[in-house]
Amino acid sequence: MGGMTATVPGDRAAGGGPVTARRLAGLAWAVCVVIALPTLVLLALGAGESTPADDFGLSGLGGLAFLVAGLAFATTGALVASRLPSNPIGWVFCLIGFLIIAGNPPYQYADYALYISPGSLPGAETAAVLQNLVGLPPAFGLLGLSLLLFPDGRLLSRRWRPAAAAGLVGAATLVVGLALRPGPLDEPFEVVNNPLGVGSFDLMDSLSSLGWGLSSLSVALAAAAMIVRLRRSRGQERQQLKWIGLAGAVAAVVVVANAVGFALGLEGPGQLRIAAVGLAFSGLPAAAGVAILRYRLYDIDVVINRALVYGALTATLLASYLGLVLLLQLALSPLTEQSDLAIAGSTLGVAALFGPLRGRIQELVDRRFYRRRYDAVRTLEGFNARLRDEVDLDALGSDLRGVVRETMQPAHVSLWLRVPEPKR
Repeated sequence: MGGMTATVPGDRAAGGGPVTARRLAGLAWAVCVVIALPTLVLLALGAGESTPADDFGLSGLGGLAFLVAGLAFATTGALVASRLPSNPIGWVFCLIGFLIIAGNPPYQYADYALYISPGSLPGAETAAVLQNLVGLPPAFGLLGLSLLLFPDGRLLSRRWRPAAAAGLVGAATLVVGLALRPGPLDEPFEVVNNPLGVGSFDLMDSLSSLGWGLSSLSVALAAAAMIVRLRRSRGQERQQLKWIGLAGAVAAVVVVANAVGFALGLEGPGQLRIAAVGLAFSGLPAAAGVAILRYRLYDIDVVINRALVYGALTATLLASYLGLVLLLQLALSPLTEQSDLAIAGSTLGVAALFGPLRGRIQELVDRRFYRRRYDAVRTLEGFNARLRDEVDLDALGSDLRGVVRETMQPAHVSLWLRVPEPKR
């Protein structure tokens, strides 16, 4: 038997953009990196110090996590803009990254100059006012716009224009409301009165609240638009939407868990909570970059599969471990008061369960969510069993082509046989 060829629909990498676009994108990224450097210095100076900003999580680990998120947006935006300058998502990502990063140095500066080392640095109040003008609020409004444009830079239809407008108007009203609201700034810088404040506090506070509402509405509508796109999509676009959908689901779970924990009084250290949120949001530009630039695009199914398997496996092993510890403690309590033996026995039991349990969960996940893969494995196992007994080459070739069509689903499949040379 000589060989077999199968043509499967594939993908190719995106090409490079014009020189001007590449230079502009590189300049935007370099500006973000330069602005990020003072943040690292201020975070290092304030390491280990406790300030009122700790309760809001944007100092210490929280500030570092959102610095990573800003650099992730800026880097992905620069890559997309340099290679696909006609896709506005790259430029929007660059702007989001700039806003997040630009708000970090004045925040850390004000935190250090007001609380960590009062009076040691000039312009503390000015820094507190500046951090109120950029940063997360306007970036959040633009996030909805970028998701609405994903993956090709165009809205799903004209009906989604109000959703995009909500994101832009929300970002603008947030900046105006926070910048012009008179009186004390938001916590933790309430010790500073806003020198730019005009009008009434209630009016500007309502304006900023409207901005938050419009930005949140834009993000929610963007999620709905992506669900509609996913239902209509096929092939490459479907894979792209899976990537951003996975990252969005992770970010949503982290945000909801953070909000629920805060509402129940289980919020814990603010820096850790906000750090988790910042790192979760870093996954959005990373996933978008993979999807738009098509780098290992079709690996998303492997990522989702592993996440389902090991997530379920971790939860099952944890529950088994806790159950075994309790049961062994009850069983061994007449013999010993110490729990070391119960813990050791539970650890050994869970270690023994790992292999068989992983295989069983993998089979359940494939059967429920990856039926095509599950059926393909069963088909290959059946073909392997028949192969040992088949001696007719024509029947074997027909069976082999059928297995390839059923498991790989190529656009075309052909089988060629090498005729042996006659013996001389």
